[in-house]
Amino acid sequence: MLLSISESRSLSNQVSITVEGDQRVIRSNGIPDHATGKFPNPSCPNTMTAQNYVFHVSANPQAAPTSTLLRMYPFGVAVNGVVFDPGAAEWWQRNPATGWQYEPLSGHYYLGTDDSNAHVQPDGVYHYHGVPTGLIKKLHGEHGMVQVGWAADGFPIYGPWGHADATDLNSPVQKLKSSYRVKQGVRPSGTQGPGGKYDGTFLQDYEYVAGSGDLDEHNGRFGPTPEFPSGIYHYYVTAMWPFIPRSFKGTPDSSFFRKGPPGGRRPLRRGGPGGPPFPPPPGFPPP
Repeated sequence: MLLSISESRSLSNQVSITVEGDQRVIRSNGIPDHATGKFPNPSCPNTMTAQNYVFHVSANPQAAPTSTLLRMYPFGVAVNGVVFDPGAAEWWQRNPATGWQYEPLSGHYYLGTDDSNAHVQPDGVYHYHGVPTGLIKKLHGEHGMVQVGWAADGFPIYGPWGHADATDLNSPVQKLKSSYRVKQGVRPSGTQGPGGKYDGTFLQDYEYVAGSGDLDEHNGRFGPTPEFPSGIYHYYVTAMWPFIPRSFKGTPDSSFFRKGPPGGRRPLRRGGPGGPPFPPPPGFPPP
């Protein structure tokens, strides 16, 4: 399948997903199977290139005793072989040790993303920061429940549409709402933080409020899906924060971990290299 992009080049999407023993193995070159924006562009000066991905996830995923926070590696991989990678290597004062990490889709930075909420890293990796609109259209899931990928812990990922009753596949389908919101008040200032009103600029500007939306702290829930009618825990990508989940119900496989420095990752603005993969401060999101 050929990908048409505005540079008038063609790159071939290659992906295979097989079950081998107790593992689901996703092999991909990371090239999407839908049209993309123009890369490079003034806000994203990088050229898309083929990758050599081999991801392993559990074919029988289980919830872990404790949740795992997403650090600086992909949350999962789409069914077309493109990675879901919501984080940005950009920190307040350019220092990961501060714990204040910029949220790339906050609207306070322009990443040169295309209509699929994706752009390209300096190493050529095309990746989704939010709802993969082009993929969902290709799967005819604009108004229905459609699986868009697999999380690093093996649980399936769905588009933003789900059933109103999580236990009933015959209930109406609607866009699901996350249970996160922007905090009220102002951030710590001085040496403790950037100050200013919480407005979504930083990942730490958000808080989980149980029951305020349709989904749990991992942006997921348990219930039947078209692929798993008997019920399974599953995640959603949503139109509102966290867009792509930022923590795992199960245990992520190490095949998603970056070895050494975050390969090819740079700050949102052009400049020096991004920092090492520090985790968010304790308590985000809640355990």
